[in-house]
Amino acid sequence: MTDGGSASSERSEDEPRAWGWVAHLREGGTTPWADWSGAAERGGRFLPGAQQLELVRRLNLATGGSVDQALAMRVLEASAPGRGRPDLQLVGAARESAFGPRPVDPADLPADELVRVATSVIAEDVAAAGLPAERPAPLTRPWRRPYRLVGDPVLADPLRAQLIARGRPPGGGGARILVLGRAVDEMLADAFEARALDSGGPSWRDWLDVLSARDELAPRIDLAQVARTWARRTSTERVIIVLDAHRVARLVGVRRLAVPEPLSAVAVDLARRVAAVLGLLVTQERRAALLQRTLAPRLRTVPGPRLAVPEPLQGWVSDRAERMRRQLRRGGYPVLGSGGKAPEERTGAVLDAVLPAYVPGGVEHVGHEGVLRVAIDLVLDPTRRPEETT
Repeated sequence: MTDGGSASSERSEDEPRAWGWVAHLREGGTTPWADWSGAAERGGRFLPGAQQLELVRRLNLATGGSVDQALAMRVLEASAPGRGRPDLQLVGAARESAFGPRPVDPADLPADELVRVATSVIAEDVAAAGLPAERPAPLTRPWRRPYRLVGDPVLADPLRAQLIARGRPPGGGGARILVLGRAVDEMLADAFEARALDSGGPSWRDWLDVLSARDELAPRIDLAQVARTWARRTSTERVIIVLDAHRVARLVGVRRLAVPEPLSAVAVDLARRVAAVLGLLVTQERRAALLQRTLAPRLRTVPGPRLAVPEPLQGWVSDRAERMRRQLRRGGYPVLGSGGKAPEERTGAVLDAVLPAYVPGGVEHVGHEGVLRVAIDLVLDPTRRPEETT
């Protein structure tokens, strides 16, 4: 909270107007600060920060002024975590000081500042919601096709979870190692999504810049390295490169599996930002579980394009993909792509699937306004799956 009246020298004649605006917003009002003229008695020790006040106004706009009073108070009392400006004072309601940030008009705040406050509320809701109830463990069925699923985390982890839920856990004697992957640019987005739903971390562009500077891929999507590691543990013949996830069901002996869809760019960015705050509330292990099992299902239906590799880095990604294709070909592993029928397919055009296509329409830089719209939906109803409009 911002100390709007802790010292008489900092008080302004406009402070009663500020308290009037606070009361107006708590009652569902949507009038911007610059247009407000009413006044009220002091309603607390400190005036709320400009970020918190503007977020409440945006919530009122989204609901037609029907925001629950308790929720409004939670937002007004929330902190603005992460790297950014501290809680800011209202311009005109506090005297400017030679120290610290200058007072602002809340309407001038960038969406990023409001997202910071919203993530604090969302993280509290996710922590309070806890994990969904566990289903009874299924009986393990006789397993005629032992397997392990490795590689791209957005593909391998959900498919493995489906098989475990059917009583078909990985492992077993003579298990075939299915290394799942797709085009390198898509796998980079998958690896970033997996990181966002585990520990958060830097932005998409900052993360890519680090990888490109090191000239390396995230470990799980470096298919050639993953394949070499498992080939040393087992044999080259038992390591199968699968470049079409729809082929997994037949390979493991089930009729069908639901191939997971990746999150949209705005959903991934919100998830990574919530992760940073959630890490202050729960243990690291519980944070990952809450992000993946409580928050992610609410973000699955957020529409919108996926993350895309920025144009300046596409040359590096293409080079890495070409290198991967050569290494996989030299490795002599069975390779399965789309349309094939047997794991004896090995080289040729099948491995072209790892080459990036750079399909137009992806998001190279996530806009804060889109993230804010999704965040507002989650703040208003943490149990409903949010929708994002373009």
